[in-house]
Amino acid sequence: MNALFMSATETKIVVRVKAKDAKFIGSSLGGAYVIIRNNQTDEILAQGKTKGSTGNTDLIMNTPHQRGQAISDSNTAKFVATIDIDEPTFVTVEAFSPITNKQARINASTQLWLIPGKHILADGLIIEIPGFIIDILEPRTHQYIPFASVENKPFKLRANIVMMCGCTIDKEGIWDSEKMEVKAIVKLNGNKLSEVPLNFVSTNLFEAELTLAKKGDYEVIIYAYSSNSGNTGVDKVNYIIY
Repeated sequence: MNALFMSATETKIVVRVKAKDAKFIGSSLGGAYVIIRNNQTDEILAQGKTKGSTGNTDLIMNTPHQRGQAISDSNTAKFVATIDIDEPTFVTVEAFSPITNKQARINASTQLWLIPGKHILADGLIIEIPGFIIDILEPRTHQYIPFASVENKPFKLRANIVMMCGCTIDKEGIWDSEKMEVKAIVKLNGNKLSEVPLNFVSTNLFEAELTLAKKGDYEVIIYAYSSNSGNTGVDKVNYIIY
């Protein structure tokens, strides 16, 4: 009898990772990395990446949801773990995303009990990742720029900004650039010079122009903020005017 009670039972859990105020994180962004640990022993029980699509935009973003209604379909990105346990096990589930953009990476986690043979399927466990992915395109990291080339001339700042699922930002789109604040904090030799708004140019692309009057070590911090969702994102770059 003891051997029967102690035999391990396959228990499946679906884990999905969803960007805050947006869609699921899937293959198009490289997936989110998921780790499931035994909370008591810290043993890794399962790990892997979410794979699949970002999901149905209309269903996720435009349809009122009733209790028990799924917001995923068979193609929506997920990580499926099959874990052998012989008794109820308290686990920590971690999600890391985006995998390929370290400056924007968020680690989110939650905890739950897994019961032997009691599968968690359908939408499964959904972990939310807040923020924006921001990549500064101009100037380049540690770029050396002759002062003569920028003196009394417009100096351009450019940044690419997307939702944490890779979803696009457009003027009057589902993720509306007009409802986001995007600014650059400009520092010279460690001291704040100015704060400059970036304007929407085209899908995901924001720009601003500066006038640089001095040589030195510059740092630009570009941030995005949505008061509606509370999403924030930041990228930084250092460059030299000589």
